[in-house]
Amino acid sequence: MTAIDFNGPCLVAAEIGVNHNGDMDLAHAMIDSAVDHGAHAVKFQNYRTEDFLHDRTLTYEYTSQGKTVVETQYEMFKRCELSSAQLTELREHCEARDALFFSTPTSADGVRQLVELQSPLLKNGSDYLVDLPLIEEMARTGLPTLISTGMATLGEIDDAVRAFRAAGGGPLALLHCTSSYPTKPEDVHLRKIPALAAAFGCPVGLSDHTAGIEAALGAVALGACFVEKHFTTDRNLPGPDHWFSATPDELRALVDGVSAVERALGTSAIGPTATEEAGRRSFRLSCVAAHDLPAGHTLTPDDIAFSRPGQGMPPKGKQWLVGRTLTHAVVDGHVLTPEDF
Repeated sequence: MTAIDFNGPCLVAAEIGVNHNGDMDLAHAMIDSAVDHGAHAVKFQNYRTEDFLHDRTLTYEYTSQGKTVVETQYEMFKRCELSSAQLTELREHCEARDALFFSTPTSADGVRQLVELQSPLLKNGSDYLVDLPLIEEMARTGLPTLISTGMATLGEIDDAVRAFRAAGGGPLALLHCTSSYPTKPEDVHLRKIPALAAAFGCPVGLSDHTAGIEAALGAVALGACFVEKHFTTDRNLPGPDHWFSATPDELRALVDGVSAVERALGTSAIGPTATEEAGRRSFRLSCVAAHDLPAGHTLTPDDIAFSRPGQGMPPKGKQWLVGRTLTHAVVDGHVLTPEDF
């Protein structure tokens, strides 16, 4: 799969990120599981730890296998780095499975690496939203690009979008994101999705860090063009992100749910659907004779009732009927028509 259309059906991406734990066999198994359970795209991270960590004493605390783990950020990220050869291997696997491959770079070299891999899509992570030179480098590729907006102010998002567009960027979508893991429902604020779309005139998706699929489905109902969800084959695997990532069954439920929501969204045109036409004839009300009426009778309001089926005059026709004279007798419940007068 290589076509990207941010204005088409919502794409669902499995964010493998660092959940492969530096194990290529696991990375390949995750690609297969994600695709088998409906993911349209699979995302990795082609960072270099030194790009964003100079102080190797900084620590990170996370939950893994039910325990609290504290380790240096450098060690955690370093063991999950992907070499150029490994990234190529994963890209080829995604292509073989007809899934979109994309990744989050942390430098201009990382962007060029993805271009050489013919990645159909780029993503700028929330932590790098303020790195405008990197965003400009992405823009100059002309590739469709996602910019994640976690932790950002409106002004920072505006700076990023302006930089991208000024550098001649191609198709752009913003990802609404709350950078907390997992995100509580009250911290999601899905109404930001249409607000971002209106403010920046571009499609908006969701980078979802909640537990469950409800937030993602709500995002699609509000117009999200893209949903990204952390993915694991087993929440009991060691590592910082597995415990809050979606399982294969949850991913399948998400993909199916997104499809159902999109079908339900339908059109904004006001009017009965094709399937309602029969109902209009059967269930709507018509003006009918309230009792047997003789020929030559002039109708009064008490002579008219409203009843099914809906094939005659609607109730608002009562005003036209009052004062008209019948040319023939009608029985109780007769659907009144102009031919009766």
